[in-house]
Amino acid sequence: MRVRDPIHGTIHVSEQEVRVIDGPYYQRLRSVRQLGFGDLAFPGATHTRHAHSLGAMHVASRLFDAMTARVTLAADVKERFRAVVRLAVLCHDLGHMPFSHAAEKIAPNRAALSLPAWLPSEALRATHEDFTARLLLDSSLTQLVEQAYAPLGISPAMAVALITGALPPGGNPFVERGVDWFPALRALVSGELDADRMDYLLRDSFYTGVNYGRYDMEWVLQNLSVAERAGRAHLALSKAAVFAFEDFLLSRYHMFLSVYYHHTSVSFDLMLRRYYEEAPGEFEIPADPEAFLSCDDVALLTALRASKNDWARRITSRRGYKRVAEFTERDTGYDVDTLTRALADAKVDHFTVESRGVLSKYFDEGETPSLYVADHSTGRLTEVSKYTPLYQRFAGAVRLTRVYVKPEQVEQARPMVAAMFAKAGS
Repeated sequence: MRVRDPIHGTIHVSEQEVRVIDGPYYQRLRSVRQLGFGDLAFPGATHTRHAHSLGAMHVASRLFDAMTARVTLAADVKERFRAVVRLAVLCHDLGHMPFSHAAEKIAPNRAALSLPAWLPSEALRATHEDFTARLLLDSSLTQLVEQAYAPLGISPAMAVALITGALPPGGNPFVERGVDWFPALRALVSGELDADRMDYLLRDSFYTGVNYGRYDMEWVLQNLSVAERAGRAHLALSKAAVFAFEDFLLSRYHMFLSVYYHHTSVSFDLMLRRYYEEAPGEFEIPADPEAFLSCDDVALLTALRASKNDWARRITSRRGYKRVAEFTERDTGYDVDTLTRALADAKVDHFTVESRGVLSKYFDEGETPSLYVADHSTGRLTEVSKYTPLYQRFAGAVRLTRVYVKPEQVEQARPMVAAMFAKAGS
């Protein structure tokens, strides 16, 4: 089957993938928007997790083909590895809850999902990855995947391993001729240069109408390879394409500032959380896979429209609070606590939101790096975080602090903000 996509052109879909896509769990993603409340700020941003996952799957196979272009793998092994990477990326967002990440605040306890012991976590509340694992391992989707992919030697647990980073019991299924391919394959699904981000940056940029998410995908693809270290295969990028990778990182950074942390969608996310807190039980995320099928944006909007809660009414009528102050990690001379106390003393209804993000959400000291920089003239491999100065330049988190007030109290609040800055500058 072929699918026409505005970002990547023609996407080819295998018979096995068609069976997954036609299933109810994947079709649910048609009703889960990629950017949550993003369309309130960017009217074109109505694209869905359904379209993104198809695009990411396409990118995953391009990454795999580029990475293995100069590697000798048996044809059946190469086909199996390629297919399981595509399956993992196709399914990686199945567990996303309504309006993207905001609903994770009311997700059930992780224990309610009865996940196997080989998927450990210290988190008490379930994440979208936990739900994805549950759907692949213990739902009607499980049998579908087992039947469709058995001829290729692929199990649902193999896809879950690539999504979560945890290997299932019974031996590593990604070892081939003494080489462990798990690090390299995992990097394509979730890593410094993965299919997920490579698709959503381009897709979100396109649908929001901003230019910041664009980067040179073709040059990155032309410079990928596999590097073997201590019997493990890793994703490697030629040093000739490091500047393209840095551009990719900066694209993500700028998309955070301009799109993902836009002041409008951030404020509506907060209002949605306030609704959950003040109207417990009106809308819940079910742990049961079959019930989860009906848990989408439409269901949440229906609950919000039926609610008498003030936050729900504000969301459905688009009567958000207005931003009166914004500060970044680079701003000095301001005191949010002093400002909010002044607003409270003046009986100005307000709330504060702090948004935090990091340039790389995957890299952490002590963890196995997911990307190396390869110097092919010397054979030297360097962890990308140690090679590019951008990691040091943006080592701290992106931090945006906003203060919002009721629309009818904006004129009352603005002099207080101006007074705070005037005092700080004196």
